[in-house]
Amino acid sequence: MSYLLLHPTNAEVVIDDNCGISKFYAIANLLEHDLHISFLNQVDDVELLNWDFSYKKKFLTLHFDIYGGVSIQENIEKSQQNLVSRELGNYLHSMAY
Repeated sequence: MSYLLLHPTNAEVVIDDNCGISKFYAIANLLEHDLHISFLNQVDDVELLNWDFSYKKKFLTLHFDIYGGVSIQENIEKSQQNLVSRELGNYLHSMAY
């Protein structure tokens, strides 16, 4: 089950906190094919992946690290309540991720 973490400057929707890198690639594939998302920047490191993309005029990051699993991160303002990262998290949860 996905859950939302709010930090002072960003929101993080955790899709799966106990998974391998193959789930990251499956989610990236789903976002590309089902939601027609194009990844703008891809940072692939030994222990983490950060792939930036735009969705509904918001810049988000599909994130993976070996300790925290897969999440979607979004920069937010303090007053922001309607998070597109939460919307994507709910969508991915409904798709059995």
